[in-house]
Amino acid sequence: MTTTATTATATTATATTATATTATATGRSATTPSATALPDSPAPANPLTGKRRVAFASFVDENYLPGFLALLRSLALSNPDVCEDFLVLHDGLRPASVAQIRALHPRIDFRRVDAAHYDSYAKGDQDNYLVRKAYFILDVFRVRDYDTVITLDTDMVVLGDLGELLELRDGLAAVPQFFYGQHKLNSGLLVIQREYLSDAFCARLDEVGRAGTYELDKHDQGILNAVLDGDFVQLDARYNFVKRRLSGDLPVPGSTAILHFTGRHKPWQGGEAGYREAEDRWHEFELSDAEFHAAYLALPGAKHHDLLVHYGTPHVGRTGSLEDARKVAASHIAAGEYQEAADLLGRVRIPVDESWPHEVLGHALMSVSRYEEARARLLLATASPNRAPTAFARLAQIAWIHGDDDAAAGYALKGLAVDPTHRANRLMHRRTTDLTPPVEGPAAGQLAHVAFYMERQGNAGDKLLPESVRLAFGRDTGPQRWHSIHAHRLFDEAALERVNERRGLVIGGGGLFIPDTAPNGNSGWQWNVPDELLDRIDVPVMVYAVGFNAFDGQAYGHGRERFLSSLRRLVERASFFGLRNHGSIEKVRELLPASLHDKVRFQPCPTTVTRQLVDGWADPVRREDTVLINAAYDRSGLRFGHDYGHFLAEMATAVRELGTRAEVQCVAHSLDDERIAFDLRREHGIALPVIPMYDFDNDAIRDTYARTKLVIGMRGHAGMIPFGCGTPIISLISHPKMAYFLADIDRPQWGISVHDRHLGARLAERAAGLLDDHAATVADVHGRQQELWKVTEANAADLRVIQGGVTV
Repeated sequence: MTTTATTATATTATATTATATTATATGRSATTPSATALPDSPAPANPLTGKRRVAFASFVDENYLPGFLALLRSLALSNPDVCEDFLVLHDGLRPASVAQIRALHPRIDFRRVDAAHYDSYAKGDQDNYLVRKAYFILDVFRVRDYDTVITLDTDMVVLGDLGELLELRDGLAAVPQFFYGQHKLNSGLLVIQREYLSDAFCARLDEVGRAGTYELDKHDQGILNAVLDGDFVQLDARYNFVKRRLSGDLPVPGSTAILHFTGRHKPWQGGEAGYREAEDRWHEFELSDAEFHAAYLALPGAKHHDLLVHYGTPHVGRTGSLEDARKVAASHIAAGEYQEAADLLGRVRIPVDESWPHEVLGHALMSVSRYEEARARLLLATASPNRAPTAFARLAQIAWIHGDDDAAAGYALKGLAVDPTHRANRLMHRRTTDLTPPVEGPAAGQLAHVAFYMERQGNAGDKLLPESVRLAFGRDTGPQRWHSIHAHRLFDEAALERVNERRGLVIGGGGLFIPDTAPNGNSGWQWNVPDELLDRIDVPVMVYAVGFNAFDGQAYGHGRERFLSSLRRLVERASFFGLRNHGSIEKVRELLPASLHDKVRFQPCPTTVTRQLVDGWADPVRREDTVLINAAYDRSGLRFGHDYGHFLAEMATAVRELGTRAEVQCVAHSLDDERIAFDLRREHGIALPVIPMYDFDNDAIRDTYARTKLVIGMRGHAGMIPFGCGTPIISLISHPKMAYFLADIDRPQWGISVHDRHLGARLAERAAGLLDDHAATVADVHGRQQELWKVTEANAADLRVIQGGVTV
């Protein structure tokens, strides 16, 4: 039987609770098994978040190298925002060929084929490239470190968007053969999912290969067709449009996504009569590196960071193009590569009146703490009305970092004068005006507290954190007992003096170890502290419930060494160094010398034990009949990859099912979190009330989470805060920290990856189980929380000793 399906885009994907239906390019549809059956999905390549790892793959030899180089160029020029790993299967390539390939793609992985493996079922014709390719491409089924592999022949060029192929999640997909009917798949393009990248499927291929019960010719995948016997997902012909359909010099249809030059006569070998129009398309990609780089940089629209940097850096070095240097530097900044951006733009001459490059360079310089240079660049950028609001906002931020609220307010006002709607200037002006300094108690009786102090309409979780940390040290969380130090302001001599006048310094909580939130060149993490000042703190330093918050695929770049040095100094200096989950402990220990490993200990986030910390806490007598859903959208590419359409469709399924049991509401920790409500309404006709938690005070945050029956959250604190209030949770895992927390409480079943194939049905099923036995689930939450409280109490005893027996 042939399964028919093609892809659904992020805006058209649909799902129902009983069956999942995908529309085909030909208008037909196919149903997958009932979602209520919930078949087990193959174990993902990334066991923590389940995020799909996707790769392209080709078998390449020297004879077909010109075709492969054209394929790589065509892929980048037709899909400039796509850059997945590319597996190059080969049985021997010259060093010069390897260098040519690497120059055209930043994420090449060369994997040598074991030719001897196929000796047992070769037919004496392994010198024939077509035969060798048909055998050796089978090695792609031996790949185990990816969830989806897309094979491309070296005699193909990519002419259109491949987004739909990247979104495919089920089965083995291919285009049926044009000349031999629907039963056999055509060679060249395969979209292979993880269940086929398995030992069991490879064993079936080997069995058929050794038995020799297959036909192998230039039209045939032979062994693979014999094993599948027509059971594959059929794709539209535009994804493998064979040259022979264009005989008679017919033009290539505009809808063609992949053009395949089947047959013995290849364009780089002189071509074949009767296919001029097709071969002209191939020759469009016969470019020198310089021509190719220029063509890529000239493309409109979004470009993938890795490609833009890989092609743009040599292009800028060759041409000195200021505009292209700005684009590449801006891409570096978006990826948290601030030093790289500063280095690149710093090598290019920027005329005084070119405001935009000055603004980008100013941004990069301030992010590595070269503040005076940044200020000069940003002042030049204010000359242009288009760049002035952003430049003034960055100047205001630099002034605020240095503790000059008056100057910061002045810059913000200038920015608002140019653009009254500019959010960053509006927030900075509000932050630095009408300030009433708190009345603090005697310094000798206080603890200093370094934290990220969130303002109104900021992230609700971060807003609650500083108070929660203080509650772990005592009931008084106000200025009589605490001296606040904003982590993002420069820790200077005056700040050092104030800290050394106190009884100690507490640092936490939150995910402070992350490179691109409030970047600085002094520490490489969120606390803007130079090494020499950290070394001169002479009161006890207590790092409390901090998290290592890097996403999958997020790196520290050139700032890594700066971060490592600061981290080591901090651990050496700390009297107490507690991280909020064992996943963070493991990550941080990997970055430290072995002699410091034992200093890193477990301290749960205090929000997870809220019921124990808040004075006079009373569990609700009655809960509201609601289920609250939270989704996060910061760094969406790192969270969702190619699966946002899938996630949204599956959430629609879950919301419809949950709506039969309770009122489903969207709880927004930040303004961006409201997007799920907008997208569900627009794409699936589902209306959700929105709770603007970013506007709540701390008591209202806790009260809202304590009164609901269930919270389904993607943000870390959309799980930890309700859990701490005694409310059952299910985590939508898009970040490792969610899995870390659930592992710590020994409840991994309370988490589901946003990439799960059956997310909607699985989420509805687990939610139903928690709601149906709600009293027992709440009791389980309380029991799990009690284990975290025991750790917190044990640590509290050590902290009292560190503080000389004094509590706040």
